[in-house]
Amino acid sequence: MKQLRNNVIRAGLDALYFSGAHHLLRPILAGVGAIFMLHHVRPARDDMFQPNQHLEITPDFLREVLAHVRALGVDIVSMDEAHRRMRERDFARRFACFTFDDGYRDNRDHALPVMRDHNAPFTVYVASDFAEGSGRLWWVALERVIARASAIDIVRDGATLSLDAHDDDAKQAAFQQAHDWLQTLASDAEVQREVSKLCARHGVDDAAIPRELCMSWPELRSFAADPLVTIGAHTISHCNLARESEAEAVRQMRGSRERIEAELQRPALHFAYPYGYRTAAAAREFAMARELGFATAVTTRPGMIFPENAEHLTALPRVSLNGNYQTTRFLSVLTSGAATAMWNGFRRVNAA
Repeated sequence: MKQLRNNVIRAGLDALYFSGAHHLLRPILAGVGAIFMLHHVRPARDDMFQPNQHLEITPDFLREVLAHVRALGVDIVSMDEAHRRMRERDFARRFACFTFDDGYRDNRDHALPVMRDHNAPFTVYVASDFAEGSGRLWWVALERVIARASAIDIVRDGATLSLDAHDDDAKQAAFQQAHDWLQTLASDAEVQREVSKLCARHGVDDAAIPRELCMSWPELRSFAADPLVTIGAHTISHCNLARESEAEAVRQMRGSRERIEAELQRPALHFAYPYGYRTAAAAREFAMARELGFATAVTTRPGMIFPENAEHLTALPRVSLNGNYQTTRFLSVLTSGAATAMWNGFRRVNAA
């Protein structure tokens, strides 16, 4: 099902590109700016089984994106500058922001040199438990379990299901089934417990993953000293805020910010919702971010920035630079706003 969805999206992007419709639609749909969403930036891997590949792009593709944006005459700005422009309604020139979620070490090792080459500011949203080395990147842990297993057992609706994982196709199907099952659980703590059980059975050290992949506080202090870098908050544990009580959601948002500010000795004025789709971040969470004093908060809802978004600074959409679609011809479609407009039914603002 996931592969079918990817194929449909790819076909839609191709249709917009080869028809040239995106050129005609750009003046109408490109808005005043865009906030790009990224996670990993690192060299391509050869593994056939990469279920989380959508979360990574290569340094070369990042260079292509930056060159393309510059060629459009778009200003690449920090989130502070984007906030100023939206607050002051300064839309004389289009702008783009680059944002990276989670705080991965490859943002420093592979993204930063590319951003420096283009003098492009960017924001990294840090989950404080990841920087602490105590968090759990359960989606990575699940991938590693299935990569080494020939089968895994899960308990769903009281019944034990054995998922075949003997080859790459079977592993992909098993990952998707297990991922879908985990999304039905009541809380993030329960998700982490179940994945930790799988890790224990299959010899994967899930506790070591954040220390392997994410920047520590000392690393972040050095990284944040670069004038191109802004550090934003991303909750304490990278939880689905909509699943949490109001008190816990506030603790996650405020606690992440306070921890970052204490460790880095600089303000963390910007926030990104983990799992920032409609059912994970909505009116309650948008209001919380506003009441907690965040200047901006970004979702994972697709969309360009329009003047109307200035009224919803804690519900900002982003354009995903998805690793499944690292094709040069798609860049013009993505920056035209045509693809996200079609996704949103041509609504300019989706902040409900």
